[in-house]
Amino acid sequence: MKNKRVIVSVINDLATDQRVARSCAVLCELGWEVVLVGRVFPHSMPLNRPYQCVRFRLPINKGPLFYAVYNLRLFFYLLFNRCDLLFSNDLDTLLPNFLISKLKHKPIIYDSHEYFTEVPEIQNRPFVKKTWQFIEKICLSRLKSMITVSNSIADLFRDKYQIKVDVIRNVPTKTQISAETTRVQLGLPLDKFIVILQGAGINIDRGAEEAVESMNFVENAILLIVGSGDVVPKLKESVAAQNLSEKVWFIDKQPVEILLQYTRLSDIGLSLDKPLNVNYEYSLPNKLFDYIQAEICVIASNLKEVAQIVSLYDVGVIVDELSPACISDKINLLIDNPELLAKYKHNSTQAAEILCWENEKKILENILNVYAK
Repeated sequence: MKNKRVIVSVINDLATDQRVARSCAVLCELGWEVVLVGRVFPHSMPLNRPYQCVRFRLPINKGPLFYAVYNLRLFFYLLFNRCDLLFSNDLDTLLPNFLISKLKHKPIIYDSHEYFTEVPEIQNRPFVKKTWQFIEKICLSRLKSMITVSNSIADLFRDKYQIKVDVIRNVPTKTQISAETTRVQLGLPLDKFIVILQGAGINIDRGAEEAVESMNFVENAILLIVGSGDVVPKLKESVAAQNLSEKVWFIDKQPVEILLQYTRLSDIGLSLDKPLNVNYEYSLPNKLFDYIQAEICVIASNLKEVAQIVSLYDVGVIVDELSPACISDKINLLIDNPELLAKYKHNSTQAAEILCWENEKKILENILNVYAK
């Protein structure tokens, strides 16, 4: 008898999406035949996964036309390929999955990685926002359940659509990072305090601009910006204009195992999203849990969900005002108080045993067991 087949779809290039990779790993552990569908760019990193990966190469890669082309391509792929379960990640893959679930009478799991209709990129584009709101309403008003990333976002969906929402946080696996990698091997200084800001979403309104400027007021330290995002080119211009090239280092997007080496070898991790929209205000960023799993101290903005984690596990400090002066004050506080820094690192080590995928994945396993029968 063949294993049941699940098609997992996402709109990114798959390479750095840790959440989707973890979900696919759970599916494999439970005996599902997994097909992961996404897209590919000219400079996408190669994949080495123990399941089939399909990456669409599209003639256009941004703008409304891109989303239309991708959704159409995904619809026909789902239409002509066998599956027993559809697993849609984020609103930009939901419509074709929803339509196919109705046409083929197949169950669907929807995992919303953010509160999509409130992301900052569409707030000043009323037609685009209304289009996504319409798609969300059409689909979610007809679904019985879904998954999302934080309790606050879950409450929004529950209130709006009277839908059952399970929360699965973006916690990493117990990293088991090799302690053999050293700062020297990664080209990092041995005599500097290292602050890191990491991620695939280093975008506007996520505190990166203020973090860069804060380094004017910090000595004997460097800020590592590791990853990609729409604000990175402007950050590089700002660093050049302020003569901060010796204090702010840029490292391109890395495979997860290498990224986490940079994280482990840092002293402080920054999570500085601004509460300027609902999506950021209620977010629980991947990087927060990566910092904890890497057993380093956290400096975070005062967002509801983030502040709860930082305070509950006592793994760092909260910045009440996202200004360069306030950020630098917190960094200098930790540089000048090694005992306080050591306490936060110790607490991160303890929290890492709790805030790990090995615990969190049990929620997904319970959901999937319903469809395994």
